[in-house]
Amino acid sequence: MKDSIHANWQMTQQTYDENESKQVYYFSMEFLLGRLVESNLLNMGMLDLYHDTLKSLGFNPEEVFREEHDAGLGNGGLGRLAACFLDSLASLQLPGHGMGIRYKYGLFQQKVVNGYQVELPDNWLKDEYMWETKRDDKAIEVRFGGTVESKVENGHLQFSHHDYERVLAVPYDVPIVGYDNNTVNTLRLWSAESTTNSFHFHSSRGHDYYHYLDYKRSIEKISEFLYPDDSYYEGKILRLKQQYFLVSAGLQSILQRYKKRNKPLSQLSDHVVIQINDTHPSLVVPELMRLLIDEEKLGWDEAWTITEKTVAYTNHTTLSEALEKWPEEMIKTLFPRLYLIIHEINERFCKMLWYDYPELRDKIAEMAIISYEQVHMSHLAMVGSFSINGVAKLHTSILQNRVMKPFYTVFPERFNNKTNGITHRRWLLNANPELANVITEAIGKEWIHSPEKLTDLISFASDSSFQEAIAKVKHDNKLKLAALIKEQYQITIDDQSIVDVQIKRLHGYKRQLLNLFHIIHLYNRCLEDPNLDLTPRTFIFGAKAAPSYSFAKQVIKLINAVAEKINKHPQISSKIKVLFLENYSVTLAERIIPAADLSEQISTASKEASGTGNMKLMMNGALTIGTQDGANVEIAELVGKENIFTFGLTSDEVFNYQRSGDYRARDYYNNDRRLRNVMDLLVNQHFSGDDVEFKDIFYSLLYNNDEYFVLRDFDEYIKIQNDVQQTYQNQTDWVNKSIINIARSGKFSSDRTIQEYANDIWNIKPTKIGNLIIN
Repeated sequence: MKDSIHANWQMTQQTYDENESKQVYYFSMEFLLGRLVESNLLNMGMLDLYHDTLKSLGFNPEEVFREEHDAGLGNGGLGRLAACFLDSLASLQLPGHGMGIRYKYGLFQQKVVNGYQVELPDNWLKDEYMWETKRDDKAIEVRFGGTVESKVENGHLQFSHHDYERVLAVPYDVPIVGYDNNTVNTLRLWSAESTTNSFHFHSSRGHDYYHYLDYKRSIEKISEFLYPDDSYYEGKILRLKQQYFLVSAGLQSILQRYKKRNKPLSQLSDHVVIQINDTHPSLVVPELMRLLIDEEKLGWDEAWTITEKTVAYTNHTTLSEALEKWPEEMIKTLFPRLYLIIHEINERFCKMLWYDYPELRDKIAEMAIISYEQVHMSHLAMVGSFSINGVAKLHTSILQNRVMKPFYTVFPERFNNKTNGITHRRWLLNANPELANVITEAIGKEWIHSPEKLTDLISFASDSSFQEAIAKVKHDNKLKLAALIKEQYQITIDDQSIVDVQIKRLHGYKRQLLNLFHIIHLYNRCLEDPNLDLTPRTFIFGAKAAPSYSFAKQVIKLINAVAEKINKHPQISSKIKVLFLENYSVTLAERIIPAADLSEQISTASKEASGTGNMKLMMNGALTIGTQDGANVEIAELVGKENIFTFGLTSDEVFNYQRSGDYRARDYYNNDRRLRNVMDLLVNQHFSGDDVEFKDIFYSLLYNNDEYFVLRDFDEYIKIQNDVQQTYQNQTDWVNKSIINIARSGKFSSDRTIQEYANDIWNIKPTKIGNLIIN
């Protein structure tokens, strides 16, 4: 298999060079690939053959494939989206590659000890990673710190960089295999390494050897961990170093490759597109300027024209803490030359606003790239890009009309929407082959290449035999998940119960707490009425909390405390089970999603840019219970309001509350007995040995006024959950809705998303690669 991949990999790059294909480079801090053996075999049309061969040799294919470790290159939706995009680029035969960091350790391996999240190193590289190829010959020097001097030579201002710290960026290339074609694109991952010639030894100082070890360690830390803790100064420095390390190494390698074509740099944007995935790689803008001005000796105006025409920016959030800003002094110290460039970009941008947009003069401080001793990375990305896209219709509208409205006034032609998508090959064809087979038997194979053809299933939604087949697949997947849970947690779940899942990063705005409050409410009802008629429900959580995010870690503890109380209750546990499945990953998601009945997408309206978990679950026949947020809005438009469970505040209502300050969380606590009973259990020792264990959660809701409107949406959430139970009791109706969701999910294939990027932003075309080579 590897020989075939590498032969086609070489042929793909050769074909791109010969055809002078325009190529896109996708810069992202995360690429959550998951395991690649199965997906590569699937894409190469060899999966069934390998299954049969392994079985004939007496092996269980699933156990064999499970030996591959998930690559520790991402955390959540941002990284999984990047991985789906790479898959779609290759499968659509589009020339596109990823640029990321080869983290020695992933985010962390999550263990739950006494209900608490404990972080252990995810040493995913302890064994050789079979998919990567080290390219020592392509190593790049990246520079930090030092001093910059300027002088005029031949009438031109020249800059020289001295006394800087040298870091060697060594690329490790991973092949990205397209589906049913010969295309193999590249994910290039950069590793920070040190060299002895970048450290100055002085023989008269015997302790220099130990200084060198300290130096070597400081260099290697740059690519050691995904998302270092930036709650302290050193962590901020390290995170910022990571971002520049990726940007500088990636851009230098792109320019080196481009220059081999012997094309003028003025034509760079005709051959190269650089896509920034969220704000983390925003230093692409000044670093490209530095390379063009200092290394290639272009003038400012020419370099700026090239940069603006080459760089595109995707925004993934409206959360202010995620729209990164860094202390001006930190940028100046770490990147002295880059700081001068950012300062110049800022000066020119602010002058343009002053003279060309007098109506925005009072907004200049708000729009500036450098203001109040902070460098605003999203502003830098928007000013230096030719395209600015959101990732769902609602999200893009919020960017244009609220969060980035002044920039939309200046650059209306740059803003556009590209609703996210997922690769149906991994999340349906590979993760749920039984469902894929049922679909193919009904409508043929065309949907695999053209997922929009899934709409042909609508005519089968009321067909009793097809409904029976769909229901059987769901039940079989529940049995598989139940076996996994029994094996790992020694808990038996009811395979006839509603499998209700919330699997995503743990954050306040995603409102795992609202889900948990509903569970506690059901628990209270069962205590009050042991004969309560309740459709059995299995609640499953999967989530990691950032190590420094104490509130999120406390929610994990509360989930586990509630689970322990409910699961051990002799009567209630037959109606309700609660599970927190530790160390959530792509591989675990592939086991949960096919078994899910209900998809919890309950973020505070306006906070979730898009979501992709909602799409994966929908594609596998789960019904969505969700707010009018992110891509939930578009899911509802496609399936119809009768096939989704929608509740809660709208984004406009959230903005109105935030503007007026009229929200009073305590009023909801005082006026709703059910809510009060739920919350009081947090501070009366019911779920813990003392009354202070969960006080911070309690106080955040009442004394910090419930930032994410959990209490406001509680009543509507309870009502819509009652609708879920009633609907599930009519299985014919439920399965009908499930089929309609599957049928409409083709719209959310990442193939559609990437084709829109290719047509509307990147202007890249498919490049057909020659016949498959098998040695």
